[in-house]
Amino acid sequence: MNLWNDKRLRLTLTRLGIEYLIALSVMGFFAVNSGNNLLYLIFSLMLGLFLVSGWVSRKAIRGLELEAIEEGNIFARVKGGVRIRLRDRHPQRIRGVEVHLALDRARTEPGFYGGAQGKEEAILVVLQVRPELRGWHKARFVEMRTRFPFGFLEKAWRLSLEKTVLVLPHPRSTVAQRNGEGESPSYRPQPGLSSPVGAQPFRIGDPLSRVHWKRTAQRGFPWVRTFEGEQPSGLHLKLDLRAWVSGDPFEKHLEILSGAILQARLQRQEVFLSLHSVEGIREHKGPTECWRALAVAHAQGEDEPVAIRVQRKAIL
Repeated sequence: MNLWNDKRLRLTLTRLGIEYLIALSVMGFFAVNSGNNLLYLIFSLMLGLFLVSGWVSRKAIRGLELEAIEEGNIFARVKGGVRIRLRDRHPQRIRGVEVHLALDRARTEPGFYGGAQGKEEAILVVLQVRPELRGWHKARFVEMRTRFPFGFLEKAWRLSLEKTVLVLPHPRSTVAQRNGEGESPSYRPQPGLSSPVGAQPFRIGDPLSRVHWKRTAQRGFPWVRTFEGEQPSGLHLKLDLRAWVSGDPFEKHLEILSGAILQARLQRQEVFLSLHSVEGIREHKGPTECWRALAVAHAQGEDEPVAIRVQRKAIL
């Protein structure tokens, strides 16, 4: 790869670089008009320093390859991390590279890679993003910038992308309901009415009197006894898309459900989502799967134009 002939490479003269070139021009002017050898020597050293800076900075950005973009759980209106995985073909070099990501409808903060890792391996750079809306967002390009070593020029190398990132609904803080759309009460058997039938890993809220000491000693971490007829506690959610129309109330309801899922995850509870639509009923299990289902959900109420509903049905 020849960076100087690469159309994706952009060179920008920094403020320090402009000031340096002005000083270089002044020094050259006085050297020519005075004929002073010392001024000629200083001018030559300054010019050489500028040229060496460009050569070194070319090496600082050369040899980096984009391997993948990994998304975690990114919520609307909340800062989340997008992981950029790079391959460094020359890990002994000091690079000083800023990694930027262009994501639609989102504000992003750059990540930094200093280089000199010592061995060739995949490098993980985490960028903080803050999207405004839920749903699919297109990542347009990744750009690597460097001013190494002296900051006279900024070299930016842009890589176009065909990548979409799914943004989850904002987790609105609320109390889950118990009318079939909230937390299911856990069954706690009374002593003498049921017998232990197994064991499960210890969860926050389990009484210490139910610790299974033998299994705990075997596994190396706490386990508790389970009893006959006991049902694990969890969060059961139901969303009927046919009862909602597009708008702020629908988005607020999705945020309430998202917040309930987050609360259940923090409490290490199982999460179940029943999604009712004109296409049928879909069941989802687990926080991530439920979040992703809410992120792409669309209201299907009567106020929504029929043409849009038919088009969505054809896509699905």
